[in-house]
Amino acid sequence: MRRDDDRMFEVEITDVHDEVALTELRERLIAHNIAVTGYDDGRSLSCFLRDEEGEMVAGLDGFTWGGYAKIEWLWLAEHLRGSGLGTRMVGAAEAEAAARGCRVVRVDTHTFQAPGFYERLGYRRIGDAIDTPVGHGEIFYVKELRRPED
Repeated sequence: MRRDDDRMFEVEITDVHDEVALTELRERLIAHNIAVTGYDDGRSLSCFLRDEEGEMVAGLDGFTWGGYAKIEWLWLAEHLRGSGLGTRMVGAAEAEAAARGCRVVRVDTHTFQAPGFYERLGYRRIGDAIDTPVGHGEIFYVKELRRPED
């Protein structure tokens, strides 16, 4: 296909989630990333805690790949915040990332979420985005890890 053939595609944005298409998109981007970087070691980094009734009360989800880790989601039920559980979960994720050979962990949080939490855990602010959402901001952090052999 020539470059000017892109005019034959109709671009349509939708608000309907398509898990099959999203999976295909991710697989194609991951294949590209592997081809370009040579890193084919991507793995999930997850922890989900449930109470006696099976209700989720806390969770962490992210990944390790190419010598770094990213925490994409961290949530604790309101009654567990401030209990130390979040610190333990992030610490466990950091330890697992280090065991996998990761040198750094990345995390993003909104100004109304947990910037102080990550700063207390030693994360260094590396960037900001304003009005994400409007009236608030997003903060980008990194933390260097000590690997088990260090």
